[in-house]
Amino acid sequence: MVSFQPAATIEDISVSAAQGNLTMVKVTMNQPLTAAPVGISLSNSDSARIYFDFLNTSNALGKNILKIDEGGVRSFNIVQVGGRTRLVMNLSRPMNYVAAIEDKVVLITLRNVVAEPTASGATHFAEVKPDRPQLLSLRDVEFRRGADGEGLVQVDLSDAGIGIDVRQQGKNVVVEFIRVSLPRNLERRLDVVDFATPVQTIETLTHGENVRMVIESKGLWEHSAYQTDTKFILKVKPVAEDPDRLANGKSGRGGFKGDRLSLNFQNVDVRAVLQVIADFTGLNIITSDTVTGNLTLRLKDVPWDQALDIMLQAKGLGQRQVGNVILIAPRDEIATKEKLDLEFLQQISDLEPIHTESFQMSYQKADVIRTMLADPVQKMLSKRGSVAMDARTNTLFVRDTPTQLEELRKLLVKIDIPVRQVMIEARIVEAIDTFSRNLGARFGVQSNSAGGLGVSGTQAGSSALATGGTPSGSTLFNNVNMPALGAAGAAAALGGPFTLGLSLIKINNGTLVNLELSALETDGRGKVIASPRIVTADQVEATIEQGARIPFQQATSSGATSVVFRDATLRLRVTPQITPDNNVIMNLNVNQDSIGALTATGVPTINTKQITTQVLVENGGTVVIGGIFSRDENNLTNRVPLLGDIPLLGNVFRNNARRDNKTELLIFVTPRILKDSLNMR
Repeated sequence: MVSFQPAATIEDISVSAAQGNLTMVKVTMNQPLTAAPVGISLSNSDSARIYFDFLNTSNALGKNILKIDEGGVRSFNIVQVGGRTRLVMNLSRPMNYVAAIEDKVVLITLRNVVAEPTASGATHFAEVKPDRPQLLSLRDVEFRRGADGEGLVQVDLSDAGIGIDVRQQGKNVVVEFIRVSLPRNLERRLDVVDFATPVQTIETLTHGENVRMVIESKGLWEHSAYQTDTKFILKVKPVAEDPDRLANGKSGRGGFKGDRLSLNFQNVDVRAVLQVIADFTGLNIITSDTVTGNLTLRLKDVPWDQALDIMLQAKGLGQRQVGNVILIAPRDEIATKEKLDLEFLQQISDLEPIHTESFQMSYQKADVIRTMLADPVQKMLSKRGSVAMDARTNTLFVRDTPTQLEELRKLLVKIDIPVRQVMIEARIVEAIDTFSRNLGARFGVQSNSAGGLGVSGTQAGSSALATGGTPSGSTLFNNVNMPALGAAGAAAALGGPFTLGLSLIKINNGTLVNLELSALETDGRGKVIASPRIVTADQVEATIEQGARIPFQQATSSGATSVVFRDATLRLRVTPQITPDNNVIMNLNVNQDSIGALTATGVPTINTKQITTQVLVENGGTVVIGGIFSRDENNLTNRVPLLGDIPLLGNVFRNNARRDNKTELLIFVTPRILKDSLNMR
């Protein structure tokens, strides 16, 4: 076996503090390196470290730990693995670094950063720079939509050397322009929703000595930023949902919530990367013996859980976390292990002792629950379980394993709850507007020895002509008898049409020519209101009814007659359903039946008004579910042929009747969800 001999060695390490919050670290080699080592900066709330991997290099210091305590550097750890030496700088505070090569010396410049709390509660580290006059500023802020639907924020800078810090806070991207001024015309909030990109608003404001820009976005997106000379461009690009990530419990970009870190590896062992993540997170990571291979990885400022997810996907590995212990293994191996665990649990279930437990139902019927539990299609019990029921005490007796009984107990707590109730109130309004007008005349000759001209302005029956009677000693000839038609209701109660009697001509022998005019006009308005009200449980049909049952005779098959009854009632039938947002869906059937006119055989008719519908109404709201408007208009004229057509004079030889009746039916429904101490449990 041939042993590996590193080409370079670390001869010395020194640290010195410089002006301007800088610390210089010099790593002296025995020969110049071809390239500066790549560092990995790890910072969390407990510690700050920077890793440097020197490839093909050995440790010639004679020790693995160096105590320094100078310029923010507490100590160095030097670990050699094969032909690679890792230099770990343990810092007292977060610092940035720049590595360069000067002959045989690797010069590492460290600069202090300060912690700033963010809106999300995380900590952001900003670089500390020496004081200088604030002469830099932003010149312009523009927004446009890219070809792929991304939002592009472009900022014109007064100087290419302006410090810029970009970070994500929840659903926002925050850009800090360090020690610059903001013109007043640029201190504004831009609404860019109409551009149809993930970006919704861009707010630019002065924040202390800096300028802060907050970009608010929606949906799933990712951002990237770059600078070209004096132009800074931030791109917010929409991303599609990843089904694999959803299966692993991630919800897009926002699903990763770990502290951020940067990784830069070239052909490094997978186990070494896992060790870095374990040191950074403090988690216990167990790696299967079958995890092998190398990995090239370069990540900048990403959550550690996202970095781990990317690495596992790249190598076909999976993870299984229990508490603060993570098992890393190939996916097939994890699937096999989980299958064995499930088979083991199944074996335990088959051998687990059977217990019996009773559950007394408070609101549900025990027989309904028993049917649900014993349903062979949707089994709620294990294959060894059984259920019995006592109807008298409304109690279930379940015999099953303790694990299944515990699951059943949780289920019954959720379903054995009081049913919510709804009060439904309906208002049935029927407005009636009636109008009628009747005109008529009676014309005749009266023989009366005591003649004279008489005028009568009384009601019908106040004169012999009006009533059809004949005064003593007189003879009446009714040549034309067409009075105003009689009326029912209020008009009939008043005695019928009003009349006006006139004696037009008196002949010498005492004969009179009489004329009697009669007229009747009625105008009536009425309103019939019915208000049935009913309370019922959620999704339970209820009916309320009031009215009369009308008997009818009908012939039977034997030829005899039998009596049947028909309902003429006011009825409300409703089935409510309470939605999760406290609205009410109602299946409604409203009837308002009444006894109508008699037929020629003396059998009464039934006037029916009915509405059947389904409506959605908010709790306590009122809806008009229907309306029926009817109008009955009729004009009737009776006249003597020929004579009734004579202008003006023809009015004596005819009577007129006009009728105009209006009826309008409206139905209002108001549901109210009842709240009581049981429902508020």
